[in-house]
Amino acid sequence: MNVSAVLMVSVLVLAAGTFAFRFAGPALRTRVAVPDRVEMLLGTAAVVLLIAVAATTALTEDHGAAGVARPLGVLVGGVLAWRRAPFLVAVLAAAATAAGLRLLGVP
Repeated sequence: MNVSAVLMVSVLVLAAGTFAFRFAGPALRTRVAVPDRVEMLLGTAAVVLLIAVAATTALTEDHGAAGVARPLGVLVGGVLAWRRAPFLVAVLAAAATAAGLRLLGVP
């Protein structure tokens, strides 16, 4: 089997698995009872995972520190999102902050 065939089979298997997971949620919702505490912990775990990914992306670059401009840009975007600013405003403000700081020579 060549590389493209293996890649195509992998994509199809992942697509089938994704569909199965998405189908299983609504199909099993009435059959499986999840305690309220578990639902709360899963919601908290999702937030913690999102924050960990954002922190890792914001603070590191090529196995080292990302400098100051990127984390400050992410901080500006995060504060605006927390204050319920429109998504586009938060993203543009974060990008403008990082770009402006880099334009000023801040790494």
